[in-house]
Amino acid sequence: MLNQTLLRKFTAGFIPLLIFIFVDALYGTEAGLIAAMVIGFAEFIYYFIRYRQVEKFILFDIVLILLLGAVSLSLDNAIFFKLKPALIEAILAVLLGIHAFSDKTLLLKMGQRYMKNIEFAPEQQAMLKKLTHLLFWVVLIHIVLIVYAAYQLSDEAWAFISGGLFYIIFGLIFIGQMIYFRLRRKDTIVADRDISELFDIVNPDGKIIGTAPRVSVHGNPNLLHPVIHVHVFNHNGQIFLQRRSKNKDVQPGKWDTSIGGHVNSGEKIEDAVKREALEELGIKNLQFSPLYRYVMKNDYESELVFSFRATHNGPFRLNREEIDYGRFWKINEVEKNLGKGLFTPNFEQEFALLKKNLFHTKKSRRKK
Repeated sequence: MLNQTLLRKFTAGFIPLLIFIFVDALYGTEAGLIAAMVIGFAEFIYYFIRYRQVEKFILFDIVLILLLGAVSLSLDNAIFFKLKPALIEAILAVLLGIHAFSDKTLLLKMGQRYMKNIEFAPEQQAMLKKLTHLLFWVVLIHIVLIVYAAYQLSDEAWAFISGGLFYIIFGLIFIGQMIYFRLRRKDTIVADRDISELFDIVNPDGKIIGTAPRVSVHGNPNLLHPVIHVHVFNHNGQIFLQRRSKNKDVQPGKWDTSIGGHVNSGEKIEDAVKREALEELGIKNLQFSPLYRYVMKNDYESELVFSFRATHNGPFRLNREEIDYGRFWKINEVEKNLGKGLFTPNFEQEFALLKKNLFHTKKSRRKK
């Protein structure tokens, strides 16, 4: 919003110049100068009536037209008038340079003259800082082109470079900005979710000792938070595994536990199991039984894992945003592929616990 306001103020000064170019080509320099002055004063009056203030940018432009026009007519040399756009942009370059390369937020202070009671967040200020860096170099290059065209190129080439090219360049910049922010929109939504989604912070016994947003929990191994894992078997004793989406931030494209997910703040463990079963595999009212609990810790995060077992033959309705593919594996097939980078480290760690638990359960049944 601020950038558009400033751009509107500066580009308004180029309208009299374009009028001068058009009239000068048809009726001569004096007629072009008169037409430019009329348009300049009309702009000045319009801004004064609409915004109830003296627009200094346009006033400066009118004075510059008068001075350069007078010099041009008295010396019978149009070069002074041709250099006018470069002089105007030099003022713009100074303002951009001060904002971009110093700690003075000059453009923000100027913008607040037109947008009262509006505060700019630190992120918006940082974005404006980056944009002014780009605009400074663009304007500087354009000034050089104007001066070169004024001395070396035809009137037509100079007219395009000093007028039309200015709007084309700035139009492309702002179209690029729009495309950039549109592409970032999805990431912004994810970031908002990370900030708003809260997890309970627990001790190794599962006692809740606090809460923290997702964005704080991930990347801080000191914040232990609860998650659930469900190992789904079919009636043939095969285990269902999901292949994580390639868009995942963590372990993309690798095979992982049948069902897994975080426990939301205040959510019961059993409710989290049912919710994740429905969200990931499309299973309603999954029947499950507890297996074990353990702490999984790495450089990225720490999880208190509540593991469960369930029996289901499928078919499943996979969540394609989370899961690329899924299938049942034989236990010996899993064993043959351990340590080959096919599975997530978390699953391989838990598979050892799962085997131990299953073996212990079968052995206990035999004794009975």
